[in-house]
Amino acid sequence: MSLTTLAVIGIVVMVALVFLGMDLGTAMFLIGLVGYALAAEDFARAFQLFRTVPFTTAASYTFSVIPLFVLMGEFALQSGMSKGLYDACERWLGRFPGGLSFASIVSCGFFGAICGSSSATVATMGRLALPEMRARGYDDGFSAATVAAGGTLSWLIPPSTGFILYGITASVSVGRLFAAGVVPGILLMTAFMTACAIVCKRNPKLAPRGKSYTLREKCIALFGLIPIVAMFTVVIGGMFSGIFAATEAAAIGAIIAVLYALIRRKLTWRSFLDRLFSALKSSLMVFQIMMGAYVFGYFLTITNLPQNLAAFIAGLAVNRYVIILFMFLLYIVIGMFMDTLSAVLITIPIFNPIVLSLGFDPIWFGVIIVLVMVLGTITPPIGINLFIAAGLDKNLSLPGIYGNIVPYCIALVIVTIAAIFIPALSTWLPNLVYGVAGG
Repeated sequence: MSLTTLAVIGIVVMVALVFLGMDLGTAMFLIGLVGYALAAEDFARAFQLFRTVPFTTAASYTFSVIPLFVLMGEFALQSGMSKGLYDACERWLGRFPGGLSFASIVSCGFFGAICGSSSATVATMGRLALPEMRARGYDDGFSAATVAAGGTLSWLIPPSTGFILYGITASVSVGRLFAAGVVPGILLMTAFMTACAIVCKRNPKLAPRGKSYTLREKCIALFGLIPIVAMFTVVIGGMFSGIFAATEAAAIGAIIAVLYALIRRKLTWRSFLDRLFSALKSSLMVFQIMMGAYVFGYFLTITNLPQNLAAFIAGLAVNRYVIILFMFLLYIVIGMFMDTLSAVLITIPIFNPIVLSLGFDPIWFGVIIVLVMVLGTITPPIGINLFIAAGLDKNLSLPGIYGNIVPYCIALVIVTIAAIFIPALSTWLPNLVYGVAGG
């Protein structure tokens, strides 16, 4: 059996195990270990990976950015920042047709900037937004679809867990990736609001006009934005300016979130431990997947599958953008049936060499991957954000959300295509902040 055939069999078996219910990290670790042993014909050498990979992954200073940003998001949630954020957005935007939907989208974008998790953003902002939207006569399916779509913004607006994992896996600057996601993130937020406005204009029954507030009430509500804006400025601004690195920024953000929760008297000893354990659980899940991904990556590397595939594709007599569009379609399908983080970690070792061989910027490709993968989180039948939104209220149904998510999917596709053919959307800000790569 050739090494390429062995690699393909390994991928198929690994995906099959995941669909049968095995944890992804375990599946990748197991198949990677066995596959490496068969490819190298040396089981002792393969088991050396079992001894070294878990430790080197867990002990990596670079990876410490993940639990620290997770911890920052947990304590920001505990402090009640999300409530003040939503109230401010609702007072300024709620009066427009579909205004509470605008407020939900903007709130998801801001909260994602301190959380970094799409699922957590949907769950948190959904609990705040859905009851308010129902009380104002909004359609339940439309409201849930709006929150599910808004949650995807957390993957583009830094600090994004997706960018962190892509940067580590592809050996790309996390700081540059954070900067690269800002413009597409703002563009996507605008596209979602535009889609919402068009839908509400065509069908006013979905989203009636909201309550009107005085200028004084609107200005007072702005104080609710101060904590999030201040944290975002310190953490992201300090990182972009070079005052501290990504890991240091995450640690400072976590400290700020804890102090703010203490000042607001929102933090008890029990809630402190609960948030620690929640952050630990989320971080361990990511680390387990990372360990499995590294072992699986060693297996693919020794079979030369990524290199051979890259050489084959690079030799095709087609425009390189045709290959990118093919990857675009493939990622949509993958994202519909697989967790986003998992899909990124599985495919990067295969696709990254291809992208580099075609002469594309890896920072630009990182943004494209994130855009396409978040499309999978809101695409039926297995869009994880749709399931989370539906689970927030017993009156919500998936079919009702499916019909209302379509305009947001179209908006995301348009933004993704724009990002593919206008690379400056992704590269302008990182080049401005950090200088041209290699220059």
